[in-house]
Amino acid sequence: MEFKLLRVFIEVVRQGSFSKAAETLFATQSTVSKAIKQLEEELGMPLIERFKKNNVPTNAGEIVYRRGLKLIADRDDLLKELDELRGLKQGRLRLGISPVGSSTLFAPLFARYNQLYPGIEVELIEHGSDKLAECLRAGEIDFAGTLLPIPEEFDCQPIRSEPLVALLAATHPLAMRSSISLSELKEIPFILFGSGFALHRMILDACHRGGFEPKIVAQSSQIDFMLELVSAGLGVAFLPRMIAMQRQRSQINALLLKDEELQWNMAVTWRRNSFLSEAAKAWLTLVRELHVT
Repeated sequence: MEFKLLRVFIEVVRQGSFSKAAETLFATQSTVSKAIKQLEEELGMPLIERFKKNNVPTNAGEIVYRRGLKLIADRDDLLKELDELRGLKQGRLRLGISPVGSSTLFAPLFARYNQLYPGIEVELIEHGSDKLAECLRAGEIDFAGTLLPIPEEFDCQPIRSEPLVALLAATHPLAMRSSISLSELKEIPFILFGSGFALHRMILDACHRGGFEPKIVAQSSQIDFMLELVSAGLGVAFLPRMIAMQRQRSQINALLLKDEELQWNMAVTWRRNSFLSEAAKAWLTLVRELHVT
């Protein structure tokens, strides 16, 4: 079984579409279709259910997808370990970061790392925590900045813990309070990060525990855009206190959320028992030395 066929198959499953997978892989749709057909013929069974609007894996496809992720990650580990044995002088570090809080938490680390190891190339990938976990699982990145809790297959180093605040237009009747519970906001439209962000899921889970379904008026990955919507009185948004304080605006008030489970716990995560290159080990050492909880 060729790894390139596995990579194509995995991307088709991720995208749910041959055409979208082709765009991601910088290939033609015909090339992607041929690769899937070749893999199906080699394994002797269909791997993809082909529907008009979406393509989903068969039962066999689910198995190949799950095992394929691990095979590719293990192969990448093998190549990295052999590079270390060859005495690779210049390495590469692949980091996944979230748009939420990355400039504050990781920029100083990047600067210090570059100062200590100028020969190491740092590749940054930006996604929400859920997507970063998927990239980490597939071995596409060495580390990810994700919210806790994490799956058991990962290890982590906590780096920051912050309470969440609710952001309301200063003219809102509730805006003069210093703290508020999530249930007291249930009649106000919610402005949330997109569904690929762990913070999105965290807020919705807390709402469901409180027995209500919020009205979501907007979703975005851009903090400044969300703050503009709050300033305009469109609804309530939620941010870690640290980030909200950095973006203070006279038109917006920040109210501490009383709900204890709504804590923003950021950590650097990596695959448990995976091979860590010298570049990766150096990054982890620096994180442990400089982390602030």
